[in-house]
Amino acid sequence: MRIADIDRELDIARREGAVRDITIPPCPELLTELRRQVNQADPEPAEIARIAGSDVAMAAALLRCVNSPLYTRSSKAKTVQQAIAMLGVRPAVNLLTGFLTRHSIRIQSPLLEHFWESSTRRALAMAHIARQLYSVDADLAHTFGLFCHVGLPIMLQGVRGYAGTLAEAMARQDHSFTETENLAHRTDHAVVGAIVAKTWHLPPPLAHAIRLHHDFTVLNVTAIPAEVRTLVAAGLVADYLVQRFEGLDDVKEWRQYGAACLAHLQVDEGEIAHWGDALLPAFDSAAVL
Repeated sequence: MRIADIDRELDIARREGAVRDITIPPCPELLTELRRQVNQADPEPAEIARIAGSDVAMAAALLRCVNSPLYTRSSKAKTVQQAIAMLGVRPAVNLLTGFLTRHSIRIQSPLLEHFWESSTRRALAMAHIARQLYSVDADLAHTFGLFCHVGLPIMLQGVRGYAGTLAEAMARQDHSFTETENLAHRTDHAVVGAIVAKTWHLPPPLAHAIRLHHDFTVLNVTAIPAEVRTLVAAGLVADYLVQRFEGLDDVKEWRQYGAACLAHLQVDEGEIAHWGDALLPAFDSAAVL
């Protein structure tokens, strides 16, 4: 397997496969503008503040976050400019990305009731893990954590009968999640999520890691870039930490592939236990973010 093979598969799936009839929402205009700014060598805080301030709800969410208990400040931010100065440009951009994504992909299903809360926790966990490993960019890892399961709500909105498939996939023990999806719909949320990432012009490693995030055989495939394989391995660790925090102790995928992911990242269970402890305040604040 090579990156070119993944790109070819996604292009064919979008053009000819079951995905062609699924509506992929366009990337929010403000997110496109935000990414254009942050992709510059030296993003201008005033421009980020202008984008954040152009939407009242987004500005309010940013201020609510920076003034939350997660950030112990001697004084509260009163303006968007102050909030960005307190957080820093890139953490602020991560928060704004989450806000814009949540509001462009609406979820109205009890099956995914806490989807964005869990996605926010996964993104926070991914950024924390990346900072411990030094082998992947923390902002890239954060965005991967936010987007890696984004195919779920897209399929729920656009695929007839997917709600039943989703419930079945969560319950089955004899097939993997993506196997259950493919048996019913000839595609899965990893493919759809990767197509969303490509459609939204997110960095290519994100689309590739999203496509592979349930395929742990790639950990030993040297033709796949190390950055992508690290995101895949760290993604399962992040999912494990989030699910344990949320009270899901029997994590099937972790039982099957957790040891391989730890070996790939060269960490042990004691170390990830420390990561989980360190992330508790951030996980508690996810509803605020």
